[in-house]
Amino acid sequence: MTPLGLYEPGTSPLHRLPAGPSLLVVLVFAAGTVATADPRVLGGACGLVALGFVVARVPWRRVWPLLRTLGLLMVLIGVVQWWLLGPERALVIALRLVAAIGSATLFTLTTRVDDLVSAVQRGLGPFRRFGIHPERVGLLVGLTIQSVGTLSGIAGQVRAAAKARGAGGSVTAFAVPFMVRTLRHADALGEALAARGWGDDDRSGPSRRRMDDAD
Repeated sequence: MTPLGLYEPGTSPLHRLPAGPSLLVVLVFAAGTVATADPRVLGGACGLVALGFVVARVPWRRVWPLLRTLGLLMVLIGVVQWWLLGPERALVIALRLVAAIGSATLFTLTTRVDDLVSAVQRGLGPFRRFGIHPERVGLLVGLTIQSVGTLSGIAGQVRAAAKARGAGGSVTAFAVPFMVRTLRHADALGEALAARGWGDDDRSGPSRRRMDDAD
C-alpha cells in the first residue's frame, strides 16, 4: 500500500458520502487552512482530520506511512522555515501542510476513483459550452490520483531492491532505477491512452478540417 492513496474499502459514514460533496468539502477545508494563520485554529483542523481517520476506521497499516511522510515533511520544512521566518511562522506552515495533506489523503482513502471521476464530469457538464471537456478533466483527475499511488509504490519497490543489494544508502541506486521505471510507466500509460483514441482529435484536428474543407 502507498502512503498517499488509494481507496481503502469500508462502510463508515465517510465512505458512504457522495464523491462530489466530499470533494467540495476538502477544497473548502484546504482553502480555510490557507486563509488562517492562527496556530490554534490550524491545530484544531489537524485534530478534525485525525478524528476523520478514526470515524473512517482506516487501518493502522495505511495510517502509519502517512504519519511517517508527514513527520518527515514537518521536520524538513519546519527547520527551513524556522531559520528563515521564525518559530511561529514555521509552526503555521507545518500545521497547514498536515491539515491539507491529511484531509486530501482521507478523501482518497474513502472515495473510489471512479466515483470521483464521475462527479467531476457531472460538475463540469454545464461548462461544455465554453469549450471545456468534462471527460478529459475527469480522466486527468483520476490519472493524477492513481499516479500518486503508482509512483509511491515504485519508490517503495526500488528502495526495497536497493536495500536487498546492500545499497540502501546510495542515492544513485535509488534515483536511476526509479527514473527508469517511472519513464516506462509513463510510456505504457501513453500507449494505453493512444490505443483508446485519446489525443487523436488534438493531433489530427487541423488536418481533418482541411480534408473536410477540400471535400
